[in-house]
Amino acid sequence: MTETRDFILPAELVDLARRVIEENRAAGRHIAVAESCTGGLVSAALTEIAGSSDVFDAGFVTYSNEAKIALLGVSLEVIETFGSVSIAAAWAMAKGALERSGADIAVSITGIAGPGGGTEKKPVGTVVFARAERDAPSDDIVADGKAFENNGRAGIRLQAALCALDLLLPGSAPP
Repeated sequence: MTETRDFILPAELVDLARRVIEENRAAGRHIAVAESCTGGLVSAALTEIAGSSDVFDAGFVTYSNEAKIALLGVSLEVIETFGSVSIAAAWAMAKGALERSGADIAVSITGIAGPGGGTEKKPVGTVVFARAERDAPSDDIVADGKAFENNGRAGIRLQAALCALDLLLPGSAPP
């Protein structure tokens, strides 16, 4: 029987999500995602895969600063000092997702997808990622920012989602 592609998301996103589910299933790991600028796109991609529920534990869409604070425990001090698009905020989001789920690994995404909201220091296309792993040393911080080409809001969000999925692969390198 031939597989039909009955997905609402781009094939490259669904294909990578399938790899994430399959490889984490094989590794016996559960995953969680904390999303801001992607607005649930990573979670949607993961749940396009039948059987993802035995790997995907939780997805947090924390678009506002208030949601980051209330749902993930990001401190107001971090947001006021570094901004919501910062390594500190992304790291706090990933740690919060890990602490508030049954996952073994959590990835966070926060950024500026545009078309507005950018500044000289943080232009549209600035996206920050972090990955936290249960039982990892507390100083083992995996977080970094990327400056994606401003090819429109949808393009930035797709690039960010692909990068986040990559970080969920066992053995993946920092962003």
